[in-house]
Amino acid sequence: MFPEIHLLGASDGAADTRSYFDAVAEPLTGPLVQRLGAVAADAGVWLVPGSIAERGDDGRVYNTALVFDPAGRLVSSYRKVFPWRPHEPWASGSGFTTFDVPGVGRMGVNICYDSWFPEATRQIAWLGAEVVLNIVKTTSDDRAQELVLARANAITNQIYYLSVNAAGPLGRGQSIYVGPEGEVLAEAAHAEPEVTYLTIDLDRVTAVRTHGTAGVNRVWEQLYAEDDPIELPVYGGQLMHQRWQPQTADPEGRS
Repeated sequence: MFPEIHLLGASDGAADTRSYFDAVAEPLTGPLVQRLGAVAADAGVWLVPGSIAERGDDGRVYNTALVFDPAGRLVSSYRKVFPWRPHEPWASGSGFTTFDVPGVGRMGVNICYDSWFPEATRQIAWLGAEVVLNIVKTTSDDRAQELVLARANAITNQIYYLSVNAAGPLGRGQSIYVGPEGEVLAEAAHAEPEVTYLTIDLDRVTAVRTHGTAGVNRVWEQLYAEDDPIELPVYGGQLMHQRWQPQTADPEGRS
């Protein structure tokens, strides 16, 4: 797992970032994507190589995260839904995705500023993800707030939240890896390049949701069948008991 757009060079110094990303954008069938798939296949690993500038069929340029399986197949792609406006030129994605790792479980990806919008992580968790991979390129002082958001997203959805930020000199580093009760499992307290190895147990997600965070809070059991729908006009929709429970992974997705 690598940070956001780290393969695209030091775009921060470009006089016109929109033109810069437009020049390097390619479709998901492009040569960079093919090379990244080959890297995953050669190493025989799952690979999240950060994100690329994707040229969509509509001609617009998206900040798109990629996921490759050990055979080098592109199994998932996600377009950043919440670009950091007005500072970023990306077109906005329109939906969230997950992917299953056979024998392990279901995961999802979001990108940097998505973490500031609780709806983003909640939707991915509702789709059944037990792990959210948050790839980041934060170059500004608000990395301190993002560390809080990483823990908040993990706590409120009872998931693992792994936030990998770009290192210096451009990024602020301080990657953080959080468990389903908000506990910090590992972190980089600096901006220097670092490789982190982490083993996680996805059965802890089930345990926390069953017994409650700190043994008391069961957020996914909050709504009862007798409850009236809760109007959410900001979304043009409702919270309803029959749609509140998160989806589950394919039975073959977990050993």
